Amino acid sequence: MADEVVKEQVYTVPLRVARKVPVWKRANRAIIEVRKYLVRHLKTDETKIKLDRSINEHIWNRGCEKPPLSIRIRAVKFEDGEVQAELA
Repeated sequence: MADEVVKEQVYTVPLRVARKVPVWKRANRAIIEVRKYLVRHLKTDETKIKLDRSINEHIWNRGCEKPPLSIRIRAVKFEDGEVQAELA
């Protein structure tokens, strides 16, 4: 890539908050929580976060009603503020 890497780190994102919504919304809420966690820890805008397909597949693996309680993610932040996240 033309952009230089500013920060690269592995995070363990807790997804327990997703258990407090109705069962048919849990996987969707887990994806929202991953984005919110990356916004908070990498100090960037939510529109600049790109989640890899592997994250989505891991959260939806057991269906909409049973997302995992936590997930490990490798996030890379570039100079322009864009963040790319993939499953660690």
